Amino acid sequence: MKRLILVFTLLCTLFAARADEGMWLPCLIADRIDDMRAKGFRLTADDIYSINQASMKDAVVLFNGGCTGELISPEGLLLTNHHCGYGAIQSHSTVEHDYLTNGFWARSRAEELPNDRLWVRFLVRMEEVTDRLAAGESAESIRKEAEEGGRYRTAIEQMYYGNQQFLFVYEQFDDVRLVAAPPSSIGKFGGDTDNWIWPRHTGDFSLFRIYADADNRPAKYSPDNVPYRPARFFPISTKGLAEGDFTMIYGFPGNTQQYVTADAVAYVVERSDPMKIDLRTRRLEIISAAQEADAATRIRYAAKHANISNSWKKWQGELLGLQRLGTVEKKRAYEARFAEWAAEKPEYAHLLDSMHAAYLNETEGYFLQELYNESVRAIELLSVATAMKQAAKKLPEGFEAQLAKFYRDYDPSIDRKIAKALLHGLEEYHPQPLPQGYLDAVKRCGGIDSYVDQLFDASAFGSFEKTQALLRDTTALTAAIAREPVLELAEWFPRKRIPRNLSNLPAIERWYRPYLKALQEFDTERAFYPDANLTLRVAYGTMNGYWYADAVYHRPLTTIDGIIAKDDPNIYDYDIPQRLRDLYASKDYGPWSITKADGSTTVPVCFLATNHTTGGNSGSPVINARGELVGINFDRTWRSTMSDLEFDPNICRNIAVDIRYVLFVIDRIGGASALLQEMDLR
Repeated sequence: MKRLILVFTLLCTLFAARADEGMWLPCLIADRIDDMRAKGFRLTADDIYSINQASMKDAVVLFNGGCTGELISPEGLLLTNHHCGYGAIQSHSTVEHDYLTNGFWARSRAEELPNDRLWVRFLVRMEEVTDRLAAGESAESIRKEAEEGGRYRTAIEQMYYGNQQFLFVYEQFDDVRLVAAPPSSIGKFGGDTDNWIWPRHTGDFSLFRIYADADNRPAKYSPDNVPYRPARFFPISTKGLAEGDFTMIYGFPGNTQQYVTADAVAYVVERSDPMKIDLRTRRLEIISAAQEADAATRIRYAAKHANISNSWKKWQGELLGLQRLGTVEKKRAYEARFAEWAAEKPEYAHLLDSMHAAYLNETEGYFLQELYNESVRAIELLSVATAMKQAAKKLPEGFEAQLAKFYRDYDPSIDRKIAKALLHGLEEYHPQPLPQGYLDAVKRCGGIDSYVDQLFDASAFGSFEKTQALLRDTTALTAAIAREPVLELAEWFPRKRIPRNLSNLPAIERWYRPYLKALQEFDTERAFYPDANLTLRVAYGTMNGYWYADAVYHRPLTTIDGIIAKDDPNIYDYDIPQRLRDLYASKDYGPWSITKADGSTTVPVCFLATNHTTGGNSGSPVINARGELVGINFDRTWRSTMSDLEFDPNICRNIAVDIRYVLFVIDRIGGASALLQEMDLR
């Protein structure tokens, strides 16, 4: 009897865990609400998404096209990750005012810092338009009607590779100001070493404020703008979670490929990830050495290093996870069962053959473009030369200011070293004969290193002063572009725009529309959800740890005790502020403390949950069963990064900073209690 109960319990646990997989469209969340309520959710589908009344969707924003943010006050106060706001924080930082190292806390609205080209978008509504398009309406006419004379931005996005299509209507705000950011030793605690790793102790948050005109409408930056008044903002729970409690993520996940065939996964495992990891390792080693040698370089290259390293480490975890799960072999076995089922169905019988042939035909060209992106096109000198070539045709508004910003964070000596390393890598990974012109040029110079030296020595765009002078002399600029050697390099490796994934190449993707339709007929027990594509989604699960290895259980909550254990004044990423050490010594935690089993007090820092997330979910609100904010999503565990291709419920976990640690830092480190007074703390 005990054995039967145990088996039943394990089956229920497995079923519940598998239900945590999925990124669901908010407008269809009513289809999932029973499952959500079974897990503990106490609100309704209309509380999550409604176009007739204020709902949670009105408190969530797409933050600058790559992250998520959430409103936490009636005065437009916005919370997102530190790493999402990193570029804005870095742009305001200098050696004299090093906000990256020391943090930034606006003491008044007047001190809040405007940010050029930083924007947020609210989803106004979404609706399926599959039938309208099938009936002959054009996508352009549907979008134009929804834009209401330019008030809104619109997009029509494909779901299930085009089997369904949805209209998304957004309202964009362009006056977004930096309000607060903790020191990087809190906001980026652990740096690249801890990135994607558990246990985690990172206070990954920053605060911004949305501004609008007097009518609460979007407006370009103006001193006359006022804080935006949201239709909805999140109340904040100071109670926290216990293991097993319901959690929900509401955000803009960027990219998943749950339904691709073994061909696509094999490409990632055998070719794409290994090449990209290697070439980015070479870049990072050069940048890290330069940063360690000079404080100004550390600041100037901080955002670049973070951008390069984030995907670099993610790909490593993804590769290990896919190999551990044997995803390629499992896909092949699944496809064999599908092929047997499809054999008697003429419309599907040869689908897999056609898909396999398409991959064989398209993979080589796609790999070359990925290789060029990670080698030739990662040379910054080429980027600025290309921009100058375009500017010679038509000078964009504000171009000179953009150039000044580029050169402020550019060191040609670092770029030169990177170019040498990457061109060596290009030759190692290039699967076919290199262009003859390139080979001749390298041979004339006596090798790659000498060739790169010639490129940089002869370039007209090595400094801001030289480039700025050319902008003022059209004839000289035209002549400089004609003889620019780095542009000649680019011509040997022509750029072809490619989609983010191999499977989205048109010649391959065309087969996925019937394939997804067939899969839904074949695998009737599977819960199908559309792949992530940077549209608003709901993911839900529970706060839970996991078995990392035999006899090693990763508990789902970390505390300030772990920060102190890692504290090291000799390592930049682990050198916490003295104020934090003093607070730990005095145990002056205020209302943000919790009591441990031994009766002592501490402060919660980060927690794990089973929500299905990916890039773009950074900054997403983590919401409890009552719709209150309990954390900010910022990462996955390293062994979870393969969840873009296969979700393993036993080990896939997202990582969030506990909102109580955010409040603790705002209050005790930043001394910004006025911000807390804006919030609805429960």
